[in-house]
Amino acid sequence: MASDELNLHSLQPAQPRKDRKRVGRGQGSGKGRYSGRGIKGQKSRSGSHKMRAGFEGGQMPIYMRMGKLRGSTSKDAMPIGPFRTQTAPVNVRDLDRFDAGAEVTPEALVEKGVLKNTKIDVKILGMGEISKKLTVRVHAISATAREKIEGAGGTVELLRQPKPEKKKKKKQAKKEAEQA
Repeated sequence: MASDELNLHSLQPAQPRKDRKRVGRGQGSGKGRYSGRGIKGQKSRSGSHKMRAGFEGGQMPIYMRMGKLRGSTSKDAMPIGPFRTQTAPVNVRDLDRFDAGAEVTPEALVEKGVLKNTKIDVKILGMGEISKKLTVRVHAISATAREKIEGAGGTVELLRQPKPEKKKKKKQAKKEAEQA
């Protein structure tokens, strides 16, 4: 039998074991006196490594020093912000799953697996093509999507009328001043 075979008497770890670092055990150990923590200060104390993320030792943290963008449309404004929409987007190409002459409603979109639920309003967007005649009943629709659906012979009905956009007062006042 070869001596390099694996047997119970020849078992050993792949790497030799490394002893745990024992600090505070005398000068001769190399980790005595201050135990590798230096002299005085916050980091030399016990429990000093339990500071929260972003803590700067009492100095005003960077996230508080930076300017904030106010208002409901800034990217910082939660939960709205420009990247949080209030409608669930559905593209025209997703409506190809329906048979010709079918009625597309939020409930029907959930049945077909296009949407997860009907909690959020549905908006049809214009990406893709459609060749079937469909009756679409949703909360909102883009102009290109409306063109494509009506171009294929379908009809579009809005479940709720969109809110009229508020006019900006400053620009309106300038126009009135120019006209006068």
